[in-house]
Formats: sequence, structure tokens, C-alpha cells
Amino acid sequence: MGFQCGIVGMPNVGKSTLFNALTATAAAQAANYPFCTIEPNVGRVAVPDARLDALARIGKSARVVPTQLEFVDIAGLVRGASRGEGLGNQFLANIREVDAVAHVLRCFEDGDITHVEGSIDPLRDRETVDTELMLADLESLEKRAPALQKRARTGDKEAAAQLAVIEPILVHLRDGRPARAFRPGSPEEASQVRQLQLLTAKPVLYVCNVEEASARDGNALSRKVFEMARAEHASAVVISAAIEAEVAVLPAADQGEFLAALGLEEPGLARVIRAGYELLGLLTYFTCGPKEARAWTVRRGAKAPEAAGAIHTDFERGFIAAEVIAYDDYVALGGEPGAKAAGRMRAEGRDYVVADGDVILFRFNV
Repeated sequence: MGFQCGIVGMPNVGKSTLFNALTATAAAQAANYPFCTIEPNVGRVAVPDARLDALARIGKSARVVPTQLEFVDIAGLVRGASRGEGLGNQFLANIREVDAVAHVLRCFEDGDITHVEGSIDPLRDRETVDTELMLADLESLEKRAPALQKRARTGDKEAAAQLAVIEPILVHLRDGRPARAFRPGSPEEASQVRQLQLLTAKPVLYVCNVEEASARDGNALSRKVFEMARAEHASAVVISAAIEAEVAVLPAADQGEFLAALGLEEPGLARVIRAGYELLGLLTYFTCGPKEARAWTVRRGAKAPEAAGAIHTDFERGFIAAEVIAYDDYVALGGEPGAKAAGRMRAEGRDYVVADGDVILFRFNV
């Protein structure tokens, strides 16, 4: 489906190290699912989900195909990016195209890796990036507003409706608050906000890049980021990009032992991927049979025909019904035959809203 999470941050915070670890991990898993680097700075990664392996065992599936998420390594940002400083124009263009943002913040000291600001302060770095994005959004809206005001004075209802959304967002931005802090009053307003394609309207995940010793519990700097994220109702995760880079090149059989020696249960990348998936408002449903067990991605709130369309447009166009088994029932009852015998497999129509973990067989006719 092409859901993209952009990795942003200032130079020398570990942003590209994180992206390279993500894509190296994906390349190592390429035997299990189709992987490609779409462009030098875009890579697809599998979304970790233990449920898929359980379904494959029960369904005796010949292969396992995880769902995927695209990560984009976006050019580093410096002060003045909104005026085109550094790679500012490229940065702003790339971030506009992604669906959500993973903002990498440097939470480690290292005299060998210089910081463009001369010191380590993740909250300052976050403010620098947000300020540049808000300035770019301000410029965009202030250019649009006069023409809309002129049209609204002539009785243009569409222009008046757009102004009713733009004007309070401008107040937010001028107060130093990002567009994502604006709360639309209706679904129609929310749709209009999305159409504005504002940089600061993107949902954000803060990724605290810490030194190796703090990879499990974080450190004083990452705790400040978590406090800030809670105040924003945002999410944050802790990783050590240096560890992730090492794990990514190890054989799969050795990765668990390496992580255990560091007191870690799983790679930090797994947390980043899952958090990015949740940030985008996505959920997973499954198909399972002898040929393959496969995970599919749809947005939360998707109805059955839309979910069918994730497999093939013909499935959506000719949708008849969805035969659904909840994941817990599938596992507890030993698969489709047991669930069917227990009356836990149900037929759902066009208005059924897909739930995370549903195991679905679509009926269609084209």
C-alpha cells in the first residue's frame, strides 16, 4: 500500500545509521519475503508479528509473508532549512511526501562525532526541526490566505470553509505550536486539514538514539524526550543505532545471543517498526492456507471490501462476503476446521469493519 514513514533529524544524530540498519535487516530477510530498495534512500522492512508464525504452524503454510512498511531516509536538517539553507528544499519536499515522521534525536555524548550545534540537547534539536517546519507551513498558508479571503468576500462558500480551517491553524503556528496540535471539529474539517499537506500535521514518533550501555533502559537525555512526548500525546522509543548496525549484519542464528548478552529481548528496530506502524493508524489482518500465511496492511476503520482490495482490486470490485475468524479463536481451536466446527467462523458483509488480527477468507465474483 506504500505507507511511508520518513526518518528525519539534524546531521550526526544517527539517522542514516538507523536507516542503514533497517535496510540491512530487510536485505537479510529477503529470502522470506520480496524486498527491494526502491531508491537509494527508500527501503521496505517487515513488520515483526509473532502471530504470523503461529498461524503458519497451525495452517502448515509453505511460506510466511509479513506485511511491510516503507522507511525514507530524509536529508538532514539545519537551521534555516525553511529558507533553503543546507539541503532545506530537498528536506521539505521529501518530508511532504511521507505519511508520518520518525524524528531521531541524539541522546548520547561522543567526542568523536561532532554536533552542528556544538552540544548535545535533544529537546533543542527537536525544537529546531519543528521551528523550520512551522516556518515553512506558515509561509505556505500565508501565501494562500489572501486569495481565499478575496473569494470568501464574494460569497464563495468553499473558500470560506477553507479559511475557517486555515485561520486557526495560522494562530497555532504563530504561537509556536505545530499543525498537529489543531483539533478539527468535524470529519470534513479533518479532511480539509489533510488536503493542506502541512509538514507539521504529520504524526511524529521520537526515536531516542542512545549509547550502547543505555540501550535497554535509556538515559537522562532520553527520559527528557519521553516527558516531552507524553506532554504532546506523542510516542517515543529508545534504540542504540550503533547496536542495531551490528545486529543487522549478524547471521540470524547469532542475533539472539548477541542481544541477550546486552540484556535486550529484541532489536530496537522492531520497536521502531511497530511504533511507526501504529503511528500511521494501521492494522494487520491475515490470510492463511497451505501455500502461505500472509499479513496484510489496512488503515484502522477499513471495511471488508477495502481490505479485500489490499490483496487485489478484483477482490474489492467483486466482493461478496468475508469469512472471518478472530486470531485468538483460530489459535485456540486449531485453525479453520476447528473454528468452523465451533461456530467461530462467521460471514461478514460489506459494512464489516476489519479488526486487528482477523484471519479472513474473501468470497468474490468478477
